[in-house]
Parts: sequence; structure tokens; C-alpha cells
Amino acid sequence: LYQGTSVKSVGRKKCGRKRCTTRRGDRTLRKIVEKDRFQTLGDLRKQWTESGVETSRATVYRRVQEMGYRCRIPQVKPLLNQKQRQKRLTWATEKQHWTVAQWSKREMPKCLKSSVKYPQSVMVWGAMSAAGVGPLCFIKGRVNAASYQEILEHFMLPSAEKLYGDEDFIFQHDLAPAHSAKTTGKWFTDHGITVLNRPANSPDLNPIENLWDIVKRKLRDARPNTLDELKAAIEASWASITPQQCHRLIASMPRRIEAVISAKGFPTKY
Repeated sequence: LYQGTSVKSVGRKKCGRKRCTTRRGDRTLRKIVEKDRFQTLGDLRKQWTESGVETSRATVYRRVQEMGYRCRIPQVKPLLNQKQRQKRLTWATEKQHWTVAQWSKREMPKCLKSSVKYPQSVMVWGAMSAAGVGPLCFIKGRVNAASYQEILEHFMLPSAEKLYGDEDFIFQHDLAPAHSAKTTGKWFTDHGITVLNRPANSPDLNPIENLWDIVKRKLRDARPNTLDELKAAIEASWASITPQQCHRLIASMPRRIEAVISAKGFPTKY
């Protein structure tokens, strides 16, 4: 299961505008989108411009939304030193021949800090697998080893029960201090759960990041103004994520692995 990043919801008024693209141009954009659903807004605009349609990023975004697709929000690429790149490359090489079925045996969690314009915010923990998402946990205060183990006890285990039943699974989380603490390692050992750590600074190897992008986009549509509205919007967005969406993201792991190897450990488009 994978984690996400911060979200802001800012209200704004809409205004009418004259349509600045033709139906033919829109058909061209649809073909560009359908070639690769993982393209960023910048990728789409570049290719559409090269086809002869000169337009703005905002127009590209609106047209893609109207077609029922979603632009991938470009991630800020993490700064990786040589040691971190080597670890990513080694990790990817070791997993190069894993099948989608093997990746589907993992449960991957992440925390998300969401905020409205002033000054309320909420920390959320969620987990996913190829079978879907588990229940959300709204967190108060900072996450240390003790509070993280409480989350594992009361939210991760029920998630695993829901997603896997009696089947074995491998748990994956990042290298945050609460995750790598000795007491947390003992908790997993005591519960008989295998943990597969991933390399540091590797959001491109974390498909739940894409799910949090979905949550963020839906929050922008909902435009919550209060803490209660924010929580309700997050819950509704999370509940709308389908097992099919999760499976498609997990099925992309072999491609992500190959991309890391091709990039020699540097960040990839994912």
C-alpha cells in the first residue's frame, strides 16, 4: 500500500468562456490521451501543440476532464544522491522478474496530510492492495512508533483481513522513523507479518500516490470549507476508489521497475 502528499482546497468562482478548440482538435487530443494514460498535463500540451493546436495548459486540462479522463499531476522529483540511486537500482533489479500476481500480494499504506485554505488540516492513513482499499484512519497529532503501531493494530490488520482474508501477504511501507523503529519491527515479528521495505525517496515505486492524486482532484471539485466538510470529502473520495483502479495501478509495477532500471536509479515518469 502506498502513501500520498498534501492537498489544498480553494474555492473559486466559475465564468463562461468561448470554446477555443475545434472538434477535430479535440479528437486529436483524445487519441493522444489514449496512447498513454500516464502522461502529465505538460506531455499532453506538448503533443497537442505539435499536432497544430496551440493552446494553454488550462484548456488542455478542461478538455481532458470533459472527455472523462484525468491528467496525471506531475510529481516533484525527489533529489537522489548516488547511494540512494544505487539502492533504487538494486531494489528494482531484484524485483525485475516479479509478476503482477506477486505484486498483488503486497499491502501498501501511506499517510496523507490534507488542508483547507485557512488553517485547518487533517492527517489521514490509508492502505491499498490490488484488491482495493482498506478503511481510513484520521490521525491526531504527530505519528511516532507507538501511535503507528496503534494504527497498524486497529486499521492495518482489519485492512488485511478485508483485502486478503486468510491469505498471506507482504506489507510494504517507507523508511519513516516510526516505520523503521525497533519496536515497530518487533510488532511485525510478533504478528507474523513479512515486511518489504522500498528504497527511500521513491514515490514512483508507490502506486498509492496515484490514488491520493484522485482524492486531491475530487477535493478540488468538492471544495470543502470546514474541517468536517474536509473529512467527509476525503472519506467520500476514498470510498469511490474501485478495486479495478487499484489493480491497474499494481499491474503497472513491472513497468515502473523497468523504468527505474532504464534510468539507472534516477527518478522516472511515474
